[in-house]
Amino acid sequence: MYMRYFSRLLSAMAGPRPVVLSGPSGAGKSTLLKKLMKEYDSIFGFSVSHTTRNPRPGEENGKDYHYVTRETMQAGIDNGEFIENAVFSGNMYGTSKAAVQDVQAKNLICILDIDMQGVRNIKTTDLNPIYISIQPPSMEVLEKRLRERKTESEENLQKRLNAAKVDMQFSKEPGVFDAIIVNDNLEEAYGQLKNALLEVSDHYNTASASSNTSTRFHPCTHQMKTF
Repeated sequence: MYMRYFSRLLSAMAGPRPVVLSGPSGAGKSTLLKKLMKEYDSIFGFSVSHTTRNPRPGEENGKDYHYVTRETMQAGIDNGEFIENAVFSGNMYGTSKAAVQDVQAKNLICILDIDMQGVRNIKTTDLNPIYISIQPPSMEVLEKRLRERKTESEENLQKRLNAAKVDMQFSKEPGVFDAIIVNDNLEEAYGQLKNALLEVSDHYNTASASSNTSTRFHPCTHQMKTF
């Protein structure tokens, strides 16, 4: 059902609205994203972000992130090459225009994995994506997941937990996200993610039909022209 629906979206329009996935580190958004990309690799395209942090075990340059120096990234930001950027725990993160345009060129639904700072920044642009928040069931579960990774110092772990509290509170504000998914069970959360994409698209399709405007899944290519 999902493949047929998403394929119909692409054939009917020149690329639907981008999708922003956000949530605290450890909420499971990267795992959900990888499942979505694996099942629908001909429908969705991942916008690979840039970062100045070091790769974690198993991560690949150009696939998980573009790993760059602070000097290189700051130069790109100064030159207006980034849609959004943020700093966390001393490391820079950001989404470049080129990364999104790479997805556009393949005529795929563009997915961005960004933090709450990035969400705030994106909302000041005219990218007009669908916003979906992935949340942990509790702070206790989130802390357990982060500790099990064994990739963070105690100082960085506490910073991530404090940031998560702020982010989760911000996500409750009306209008920030189109859908919020609590990832307590991976398969259930994955099903909710796919349903959320359908439900949000149906909402905009209905709004478009009633207003006779082009609000129905604005093409990513159209939105990016103004960057």
